Amino acid sequence: MANMNAIITVVGSDKVGIVAKVTSFLSEHSANIIDITQSILSGNFVMMLMVNLDKADLTIDSFRDQMLELGKKIGVEINVMNEAVFSAMHRV
Repeated sequence: MANMNAIITVVGSDKVGIVAKVTSFLSEHSANIIDITQSILSGNFVMMLMVNLDKADLTIDSFRDQMLELGKKIGVEINVMNEAVFSAMHRV
C-alpha cells in the first residue's frame, strides 16, 4: 500500500482498556497513528484516529474486518474508513 491513510472511530460505554486494546492492535499490525483524539461524555467513550497503513501487514478490508471483531470483543463499535472516502463524504 502506498500513502494509505484510514480514519478509525471507536464509540461505546467507557471502560478500562479500550485505548490500550485498540492501540495494541494497531501496533501489532504496523499501523502508525498520525493523529488521535478521545473524550468521555456522560460515560460514553468516543475516540477518533487517523492511521497510516503503508507498512501494515493487512489490506484495509482485512484490517476493517479484524477491527470490527475487536470491537465486538471489547464491547464498542469500531469503524474503519479510507481517508479519501471519509474526506469526500464530509466535504462541504
